[in-house]
Amino acid sequence: WKDFAERLTAARREVDGSEGARRAAVAAALRQSEDGLEVLLMRRAERPGDRWSGQISLPGGHVEPTDSSAVAAAIRETREEVGLDLEHDAEVLGELAPLQAMARGRRVDLWITPVVFLYRGKGALELGPEADDAFWLPLGPVRRGELDAEHRYEHEGLFYPLPSWRFGERVVWGLTHRILGEVLAALP
Repeated sequence: WKDFAERLTAARREVDGSEGARRAAVAAALRQSEDGLEVLLMRRAERPGDRWSGQISLPGGHVEPTDSSAVAAAIRETREEVGLDLEHDAEVLGELAPLQAMARGRRVDLWITPVVFLYRGKGALELGPEADDAFWLPLGPVRRGELDAEHRYEHEGLFYPLPSWRFGERVVWGLTHRILGEVLAALP
């Protein structure tokens, strides 16, 4: 895991234009299971005003004034949304560079820092009010291309083919797909 953490650090890039913007953090919580490496994902609850309502995402949310860092925000949000205690049951492997959020085809004044954890706990997933579902996505089939799919994103009457992974009825696309692609690229 040390080599992986070093590759994450080396892959960070400088970000322009994020000064003064709103901040958020997401947790890419990895765990080793009998079936191989997995990552924790959730389906966001359907909520009015939530731009990403109903989508598959990594647990996370806004960095609050009480959060000391993006890591602290990712830990807090993961506990609130899916009930896992990353503070005590996981190791921080590193952070990826912040990415600018997109919603409905437009850039949003929000920069999201992905924090990668190695989860070693045995805690059960307990959904909070912001999550309708939570699950562990197996990364072996993802890496082998077995879950590759095309997501047809509709925006203003036009359809755009976007890369995605289909896991049962769940579709991972957009920023979550991009973040996990960076995580996978750093894996040995």
